[in-house]
Amino acid sequence: MNILFTICGRSGSKGLKNKNLIKLNGIPLVYYTLSAIKLYQEAHPEDDVTVAVNTDSRELLEMIRVQKAIFNIREVERKEELDGDRTAKVDVIKDTYFECRKQRFFDAVVDLDLTSPMRKLRDIEAAVKTLKEDKECDLVFSVVPARRSPYFNMVEKQMQYYRKICHSHYTARQEAPAVYELNASIYAYAPEFLEKKIDKTILEYNCGIVEMKDYLVLDIDSEEDFVLMSVLIGYFGQKDKELRRIITLAKEL
Repeated sequence: MNILFTICGRSGSKGLKNKNLIKLNGIPLVYYTLSAIKLYQEAHPEDDVTVAVNTDSRELLEMIRVQKAIFNIREVERKEELDGDRTAKVDVIKDTYFECRKQRFFDAVVDLDLTSPMRKLRDIEAAVKTLKEDKECDLVFSVVPARRSPYFNMVEKQMQYYRKICHSHYTARQEAPAVYELNASIYAYAPEFLEKKIDKTILEYNCGIVEMKDYLVLDIDSEEDFVLMSVLIGYFGQKDKELRRIITLAKEL
């Protein structure tokens, strides 16, 4: 397969200043993502991997440029019209894909979010496999089992009072349908999906899921998130051999 891995990161940030440039436990945040891609390359030499970086940050670009000996890197400058706070990320990924498609055909486009680095090789492999095997699937994203259920113990305001989001007669959470939370780590897109007009949120199309280990559904968007992520990746990096591989390789980069 020809696989396009996308890394998208804007300069600046409102929640945590320059979050895409920070070091997490002494390692540049982007290197956790690059190490996951390198492990995929090593595990799947039959696949042709391209890494596309879409950013307006020269500092982030320089961090990635120094790894050109390891990765086939394409640089895509972030367009001004795609640089706003309300820009849907899928629009940035579409633009990245169209720029890279000028030179080659891709079988899958896999976006790895910089601020959700606690992913393993098997998670990426599962996303690619699920997308490849289901020809009707538009995209596959990573999830964790939800800690709350809209059928049982989540509420919203309806008129004056608060009631369950989804009307039901379940009396125990175990009776309710399984629900999941997106953990914003992995999104695998079918190129055919990116080539058509996307005029709804991506969750309204044919979506598949890959279930990951629940690390409190955390991605870095604030100082508090950063502190928690530092603790979690430090702890689980010692306990989990596969996550430790990601961290060890990130240090080497």
